[in-house]
Parts: sequence; C-alpha cells; structure tokens
Amino acid sequence: MKVLKFGGTSVGSPERMKKLLDIVNPSERQIIVLSAVSGTTNSLVEISQAYLANDKDKAAELIKALKDKYEIFIKELFAKDEFLAEGKELIDYHFDLLSSFSNDLFTAVEEKAVLAQGELISTTLYHIYLKEIGVKSVLLPALDFMKIDEDNEPVVDYITEKLTPLLVDDNNLFITQGYICRNSFGEIDNLRRGGSDYTASLIGAGIKADEVQIWTDIDGMHNNDPRIVKGTRPISHLTFDEAAELAYFGAKVLHPQCVFPAQRYKIPVRILNTMDPQAFGTLISSESSAEPIKSIAAKDGITAIKIQSSRMLLAYGFLRRVFEVFERYKTPIDMITTSEVAVSLTIDETKYLGEITRELNDFGIVEVDVNQTIICIVGDLGASTHGGAAKIFEALKHIPLRMISYGGSNHNVSLLIRGEDKIETLRSLHKGLFETN
Repeated sequence: MKVLKFGGTSVGSPERMKKLLDIVNPSERQIIVLSAVSGTTNSLVEISQAYLANDKDKAAELIKALKDKYEIFIKELFAKDEFLAEGKELIDYHFDLLSSFSNDLFTAVEEKAVLAQGELISTTLYHIYLKEIGVKSVLLPALDFMKIDEDNEPVVDYITEKLTPLLVDDNNLFITQGYICRNSFGEIDNLRRGGSDYTASLIGAGIKADEVQIWTDIDGMHNNDPRIVKGTRPISHLTFDEAAELAYFGAKVLHPQCVFPAQRYKIPVRILNTMDPQAFGTLISSESSAEPIKSIAAKDGITAIKIQSSRMLLAYGFLRRVFEVFERYKTPIDMITTSEVAVSLTIDETKYLGEITRELNDFGIVEVDVNQTIICIVGDLGASTHGGAAKIFEALKHIPLRMISYGGSNHNVSLLIRGEDKIETLRSLHKGLFETN
C-alpha cells in the first residue's frame, strides 16, 4: 500500500481537486492524506486570534468571508444537486461550529479545534466528490488513530494499532486528514504547520507502507532555492540524512520531521509535482546519487549569541551550564562553535531571548546578533572526502562569515552570514559548486 499526501495548493481549487484522479489510481490500495484548501489555515488562524482577543464581531466577519469562499467552491465542485446539497450541509455544519465558539471561553484547547476544521472540510468534500463520480472511497478520521504523547511526540505503535484494522476492507482508496491529531488528554491537537507531510510519513511507518509520496507544486527538492537562483535543478536521489538536513535548514518542499519516521522504518519517500505528474521528482531512501555536493538551503530569522568568559579555559561543566539555560526556556540550538574562551551558538526561537541573555550574563560577556541566516551545504562531506570545503570557501571568499560548522555531520557544512548577504551567497555558491567544472 502507498501513502499519497497532497498539499493545500493541490486541492486549492475545485479544478485541482478533480484532477487528483490523474494521479490517484482507484485500482491500487492507497491512503490519501489531504491538507486544508490553500488559504484556509491562515484564515482559521485569524479567526482564532480574533476570539483570543475577545473580538467576536471580527471573528464573525472572518467566518462569513471564509464560508462565502466555500459556498463558491462547492458550486464549482459538484455537478448534481444531491451532492451539492450534501456539500452545503457539510459547510453549514463546520461554520456553525466555528461560530459557536463565541459562546464559550476561548482557550488554546478551542484554538486547536478551530485549526482542525480545514482538513476536516477538504477531506470530506473530496470523499463526497468521489461518491458523485462513482469512485468508491472510505473516509478515515485522523482523530481516531493519530496521537501525540505528553512530550508532543507521535505514537507510531498507537497509529499501527488503531489504523490497521480500518484497512481490512475490499476498498482501495482511503482518505484522511493531514496535520490534525489528538494529544495525551484526548483533546484535538495538531502536528504544527506543514504537519501533513509528517502525517503521511507517520502513517507510512505505522502501516509499513511500500512508499510515501509527497505531492506538491514543484518537481522535487532542488539543488538551490529556485525563487532566488536561476538554473536550479531537481535532485533525483537523496539519503534520509541529506533530506533531513535540507528540510531542517530551509528547504520548504518537505516538513523537517517528515524524514525520521520513514528513515526509522525504511519507507522510501518520493517528492512529486502535482502539475507535472510524469516528472521523476526526488526519491529519498537509504541510497543516494554519486554527486559529492547535492544541494544548498537557507534558514532565515536566525539570532547568534556569543558568550565570552575566561572561566571556560581548562574548565569542565561550563558548556553544560550554558545549555541548561536554553533547556529551561525550551529553546533549541541550531549551530554551535567553541574556542578556548568563547562559545557561539544560534537560535531561531526568540520568545525568551531577553530572559536567556540575562542568565547568560552571569557567565561572561554576551553579544547578540539578529537578522542572521544559516546557509547549509548538503552532500557527501565526511572526513574521507576532499575538495568540497575548498570549493565552498573559494566561492565565498568575498562574503563575511560569522560562524562555520563542519564535522558534526557527514552530510552538512553550515555557515552563518548576515541576512542581507543571503541572495549573493546562494548565487555565488551555486556558481562555484554547480556551474563550474
């Protein structure tokens, strides 16, 4: 069985939703994971923010505007009055539910319920559409089998236990929601933005799928950012480790967490283009292609923190105490470099930057640089290879580098630069690594 995930743009209009059958094969056993219709989650976030601000009039206005869009959507999706009426009943139900939140105290629990409505609507609309055209399918509520524990980590064994019995059927097509789940309290929760990729990978792991396919609007992961750099090309093969590095450090095509369940259970992942289904895309598996350097990615919004202290010299326990500060404020660290008397590191979550800086001042002199960018060069860059680092630094000899991280992974060299140098850096690396012999 295969798992096919389609993002918001792939179901962003009635026409695109109908064209999914150009890709989905009703004669093969498949689980179809759908995101919300493009733009819906953003609207639901705005509705939640209005409720949290106790601005019920604004919430009502936003709900009406979104419902009006769906009223138009279903009129274009359904050809027969019987199914149009079913679609209308569905829309009325979900938007009445959204309106009902004005009657209660609105907390984070209700917010998660609001954010879940997009996927619940898109999957049911597609199920009704297939019924209209005579294609048999089963709608599987993700809330019945997707679960995260008290640490917000998915429980794959639970997915296997709850989902597997639902698949023993003579049906081929099973439709479910991406992104949404239940937490350890049984409340509606989610896997955070971009979580539909994660859902597909978790389902693939849970049922030991033959393959997970991530269908998006670009023909695979590219060797650089095609929005900035001309002449990029899709990468045909990546290892799980290479794909994870690229996704974490800025490649928007794939959710960073998506790779790990597939890697653990050795489930191949393909990234494919809804607009060009015949394109090969990118295959992520245990094997890779021969090129030593595969791709370049960039992660913006980085803050660099440098702690300088003579107490580091010949001391033990210093780094542990520094890291404990970040642990207390649940703030992940991206990069780290050290010298005898200083440590530099980067974060992308600045919610507690003030508190963290105040505590770090007890260790020594603290410097903070904002608006930085991490550039990640991914490939076969282990100690047994040679020449890659030389090419990287030759291409960037005119760019000031704030930090360099090499050796923590066999697949990644990370550089910290000023955000204003990002475009020039990506283009210079592309020219130096991919356009010259």
